[in-house]
Amino acid sequence: MNRILFLSVTLTMLVLLAGCGGAKLATADEQLERGEYFEASKTYRKIYNKLTKREERPQRGMVAYKMGLCYDKLNMSARASAAFQNAIRYEYPDSSTLLLLGKSLQAEGKYAQAIKAYEDYLAVNPKSDYADNGIAGCRLALAAKGNPTRYVVKNARLFNSRRSDFAPMFLDKTADQLYFTSTTEKAKGDKKSEITGMKKGDIYVAKKNERGEWQRPEPVEGELNSELDEGIVSFSPDGSTMYLTKARREPNANTGVEIYTSQRTDAQWSAPVKFEITADTISSYGHPAVSPDGIWLYFSSDMPGGSGGKDLWRINLKERAGTLENLGEFINTDGDEMFPYVRTDSVIYFASDGHPGFGGLDLFKATLTPSGGWSVVNMGQPINSPADDFGITFAGGENGFFSSNRGDGRGYDHIYSFELPDLKIMISGWVLDKDEEPVPNAVIRIVGNDGSNQKEVARSDGSFKFPLQRGVSYVMLAGAKGYLNAKQEFTSDTAEEDAEYGVDFILASINKPVVIDNIFYDYDKATLRPESKTALDEMVQIMRDNPNITIEMASHTDRHGSEKYNIDLSQRRAKSVIDYLIAAGISSDRLQAQGYGKSRPKVITKKLARLYPQFAEGTELTPELIETLSETDRDTADQINRRTEFQVLSIDYQMF
Repeated sequence: MNRILFLSVTLTMLVLLAGCGGAKLATADEQLERGEYFEASKTYRKIYNKLTKREERPQRGMVAYKMGLCYDKLNMSARASAAFQNAIRYEYPDSSTLLLLGKSLQAEGKYAQAIKAYEDYLAVNPKSDYADNGIAGCRLALAAKGNPTRYVVKNARLFNSRRSDFAPMFLDKTADQLYFTSTTEKAKGDKKSEITGMKKGDIYVAKKNERGEWQRPEPVEGELNSELDEGIVSFSPDGSTMYLTKARREPNANTGVEIYTSQRTDAQWSAPVKFEITADTISSYGHPAVSPDGIWLYFSSDMPGGSGGKDLWRINLKERAGTLENLGEFINTDGDEMFPYVRTDSVIYFASDGHPGFGGLDLFKATLTPSGGWSVVNMGQPINSPADDFGITFAGGENGFFSSNRGDGRGYDHIYSFELPDLKIMISGWVLDKDEEPVPNAVIRIVGNDGSNQKEVARSDGSFKFPLQRGVSYVMLAGAKGYLNAKQEFTSDTAEEDAEYGVDFILASINKPVVIDNIFYDYDKATLRPESKTALDEMVQIMRDNPNITIEMASHTDRHGSEKYNIDLSQRRAKSVIDYLIAAGISSDRLQAQGYGKSRPKVITKKLARLYPQFAEGTELTPELIETLSETDRDTADQINRRTEFQVLSIDYQMF
């Protein structure tokens, strides 16, 4: 993260040096104290390279440590790790070197090595929350590998220069103007920052054209940008007032930042005016964020009364006096909490290195709980990385932009887009008849307990598809002219992942007998066997889904036995099925039992021909035909003839 716009107040008074001939340690130390990390790192490097004698090893370790501090501030994690490792190698006595080494290794994504460094530090300082959080963050990152969130993150190359670009913010809800801070070489002023070696930040804006396409960013118009650092902005709800962070960089004054305001008139921004928060002129105040209702200004500050480091605070813009408040222990830690973004009155996003994270600053979502506290959740990968991730803004839905220095060895920040794609939860299937042939023009309706109601006509091949929502219970009904209705019920999974469910509807014809498969009787008896229950319950459901039909339940036997015997057996078997349906609550006046014995041999259907290719479609399995078959085929034909089926008698039944 670029810390130009929020320097620690522990820095000493600005001192102008003159005539420092050569790389002197005092010079480097003064540069470090003033926060001139880029210049200090160069000076320390020169000193380090000159300390080559054996007796200079202790001094070399000390210089390596301070050089590591500079690289840490410049977000050059690999260089910081190397410097701290050198400090340890030369036996620099400050145990904080281990803690800082753990931090830089974590920012490199070297989690196992970082854990080792944190544990070595805890062996000397067992009560370190920072080390404990570091270890927790490393383990969190290791557990998250291979299990990212569904967010899609891309480098927003159109907005990025060859230097640092960060802290994007939309002007208003239309999300067609994006403001951000840039240290591009095109920024105002000629001098490079002693802190970073880059130009001092200016505020830029990118706009969409009439086709909704983003155009290249340009410096904001008006008197806003100067030779000092400006950036990290937020806006009043109407977009007329900008709140921004501006560097306090003057002789005889502490280095820090303050919040300013600027007014917009005809796309021109006025010269910034300081926004007074308290009488405290020593502390820093930055990273303003206006609540959507325009009442509260959230910001980050190291003023007294916080949890340590930089905390998130807020102040009422309407009243100010007496309304300043710290956001409390659920959000603030002894680390740094910065870059707030207020999405609603109960949801805040912010960056922190005090909560367990993947390295550097991570982005967190805080949700207000009924008890008045905050539930804080790491936004996970790929939003967060081992590097600094901060400064998020939303376009309306779950998409927008944020900034990160991931993958940049120089520590430069860049703007990234993010998007949470809609979950693709679908249900698809086929509407078929009992012969498994497509039922064209079938109508499928699906009603969810979330109030949704969808309707679709099946394609000519009988297929259909509906979009669904997570964790919703649905009832589906399929029907077609000349067929009985069929119903299905199910509940979609609550898992946050794409899914496709499959369900088929088998519709029974109104105009021809329909075989009920898998109804079994004891041998030579009419007693239904337990394995018939599933098929019988499906028949009960058909009667419930079609309350206006009456049916004949028919039973058929094979060719063996006398006519009288088979008629009697089949009649009793048909009645057994009727009795089951009545016991299940189906009215008896909708049901009629009929035993046909062996008088109605089965005619081979298209489905049966597929199952038994030895029989051609349309073949009637008469006793005479069966006698001509092989023994195996005779047994198969007898099995086909032994069946229970129903025939719709009427479709206008009404219960009085």
